[in-house]
Amino acid sequence: MGHTPYGYRTENGKAVIDEEKAQQIRNLYRNYLDGMALARAAHEAGIETWHGSAKRLLENKHYLGDDYYPAIIDQQTYDRAQAERLRRAKVLGRTNRKKQSPDTRKPPTRFKLAAPEQAYDDPKQQAEYLYSLIESEAR
Repeated sequence: MGHTPYGYRTENGKAVIDEEKAQQIRNLYRNYLDGMALARAAHEAGIETWHGSAKRLLENKHYLGDDYYPAIIDQQTYDRAQAERLRRAKVLGRTNRKKQSPDTRKPPTRFKLAAPEQAYDDPKQQAEYLYSLIESEAR
């Protein structure tokens, strides 16, 4: 598992709510939905962070609760915050910022496999034989 999200702590291998920080998360959502900018909403909630980090806090679905993390906010609050984020992005003309990166996953080599002419009872020996038939060409 990665790092523990803001608003939680781990006790005895389980995530538990850090109530002081969880209240800051709730205040962040409330401030944002009341019209504050992301960085200001975070600052007023007592979370010292930048705009982008505040956005990631608002987008964190763990706050809804899941198999490991208990819920800090409800679905309605989360949905309202996401809708407000999208509304503000549209007003500011920022909905086209995420660009789809081209698929650059190309195999580095091409392979040719000669037709097998032998069969072995030993699976390891058969595998070694088949691997020996592979010819590769670097692109």
